[in-house]
Amino acid sequence: MIGLNLVYAVAGIVFAVFALLSARDRRFANAAFYALITLSFLFGNRLGDVANGVLVLALVGIAASGRMRRAETVEPAGDRHGAKVFVPALIIPAVALLGTLAFKHVPMLVDPKQATLVALTLGTVIALVLCGVLLRARPAEPFGAGRGLIDDIGWVAVMPQMLASLGAVFALAGVGGVVGTLIGAVIPAGSVIGAVLAYALGMALFTIVMGNAFAAFPVMAAAVGVPILIRQMGADPAIVAAVGMLAGFCGTLMTPMAANFNLLPAALLGLKDKYAVIRAQVPTALPLLVFNILLLYGMIA
Repeated sequence: MIGLNLVYAVAGIVFAVFALLSARDRRFANAAFYALITLSFLFGNRLGDVANGVLVLALVGIAASGRMRRAETVEPAGDRHGAKVFVPALIIPAVALLGTLAFKHVPMLVDPKQATLVALTLGTVIALVLCGVLLRARPAEPFGAGRGLIDDIGWVAVMPQMLASLGAVFALAGVGGVVGTLIGAVIPAGSVIGAVLAYALGMALFTIVMGNAFAAFPVMAAAVGVPILIRQMGADPAIVAAVGMLAGFCGTLMTPMAANFNLLPAALLGLKDKYAVIRAQVPTALPLLVFNILLLYGMIA
């Protein structure tokens, strides 16, 4: 059955090419970093917990060494090909949408839980082929441009995965239960607004601390979402999960811990203030957080 195995294989192959290109250019720190990511994607499930932990520490060591360097700037394709560059870009979401709808009807072929990711991966591969046909690009060009982009992003590229893993570690360690006990001692029993405030504000604050709503969700779901909002108050689990994630995303807009979203754009745009993106987003994040609180309260009360 096709599932995450396809996604990991494609990602691993891409990072393997990035590693080879970096090694060719004698940028060995970059090559080692991408090679370790390749190893994780292709063989991570066979390495075991200890080996994967060592791999992560090695990634951190390389990133902290400051030896990773950017590649040379690649000429933008739009300067030569005009609007045709948008065709492959539009193919990706189109295939992702159609594939998600179609794959759910062939569960023997594609894992229904991973239908969207599989479709997105196929859309990316199809778009890559179209780039070669429509734009007459050499096979190495897309990988060279992609390597340049990932060089600009640097170690921040793996931050979402690490933060999401941190959330899983917190959940297994019982952090959610501890937080739930503390919150239960503060909010009045049966108070809907108290539970909603604790859940939504907790999602935003934990996201600010950990930099990723996916890392905050297991903690706050175990602390407030499931035991209080869903079990005690009978809230719809889908609504609790969706609005909780939106509240977490408000925290994402306000934290430098979400470096890939907030610090990286400032660096790529050459802004003097590295927190300029965060400052611009706060006036949107705070009212949106209030709206999410009111929305969740209105759907439960």
